[in-house]
Amino acid sequence: MTGERRIGVLGMGTHLPPTVRTNAEVARDAGVTAEWISERTGVLKRHVAAPDEAASDLAAHAVRAAAEAAGIDVTDIGLLVCGTSTPDELGPSTACRIQTAVGAAHAVALDVAAACSGWLFAAKVAHDWLRGNEEIRYAVVVGVEAYSKFLDPADRGTAVLFADGAAAAVLGPVPAGLGFTHFSLGSDGALADRVLIPAGGSRRPASAATLGDRAHCIRMDGRTIGRFITDVFPRLITDALDRGGLGIQDIDCVVAHQPNPVLLRRIGADLGIPADRLVVVGDEVGNIGAASAPYALARAAAGHRLRAGDRVLLAVFGAGMTWGSALLTWSGAPALTSTHPAARPASEGVLP
Repeated sequence: MTGERRIGVLGMGTHLPPTVRTNAEVARDAGVTAEWISERTGVLKRHVAAPDEAASDLAAHAVRAAAEAAGIDVTDIGLLVCGTSTPDELGPSTACRIQTAVGAAHAVALDVAAACSGWLFAAKVAHDWLRGNEEIRYAVVVGVEAYSKFLDPADRGTAVLFADGAAAAVLGPVPAGLGFTHFSLGSDGALADRVLIPAGGSRRPASAATLGDRAHCIRMDGRTIGRFITDVFPRLITDALDRGGLGIQDIDCVVAHQPNPVLLRRIGADLGIPADRLVVVGDEVGNIGAASAPYALARAAAGHRLRAGDRVLLAVFGAGMTWGSALLTWSGAPALTSTHPAARPASEGVLP
């Protein structure tokens, strides 16, 4: 890639809705105990959007924060790519809603649908777009989910894990030796029915029958998904290291999707990833889907774990099934991660 335009992260921002749902509240509806949730998943709390908040509302906060961190005006954004599996509507794209909300009038706006892998898939789109079009200097890539709108509170396999949040990154030119390299993305549609929202699309449009069947809620085959993660996560790490000619000792920070903190930490230990180099944030926010990896990356940056020149290994996986990895040499980009108001308990009356 010598002599080619290098693209990296210039600034990051996140947003969590203020309402917090505790394990005790989730456990009551799911028929388990708070201790069962924490022991099985590691999740301690999750944030939930207000009834009148959509995915684009959460994402807009994160995009504004990322632009502020990067020191650019939102009108400088030439491309806005949103990764989400909980769009505002089936159409138009949620990215268009975000564009209008933040005032990014000059941006090309589009969605990428790759579930929990969505942010990295979107980053690849933006990376290549910027590399191929020097007229566009800045792109924003945002991952966002409003999963609480699609949960069955009685389904312990999903209600204990999924939550709401957004995280965004401004991408742009960085000096030689920095930025993204070695993207690798993949999919296996044969497993598409293992985790999905069955109704609401063209195959099963909304009807009295789908509503009665709660088919507009997330359904997940937890055992199959667990086996998939146990298989694909080590392969993502190994393949990324091989492509970069690196060993695990050469990586300063591993940022992965956050499906289940207990599972993530166990696999990380099995791979020999030092605990202080594996970013785990799912205990604080649950599984926020396409926002999970960028939220973890922003937290690593804000916590001064990342310094200019540090090597980051990104690994994601999600419904579809989809997966991906990339190497990122950090440019020293700042991050704003405290954009959400003070948390309030869900018992105040704002429930998913």
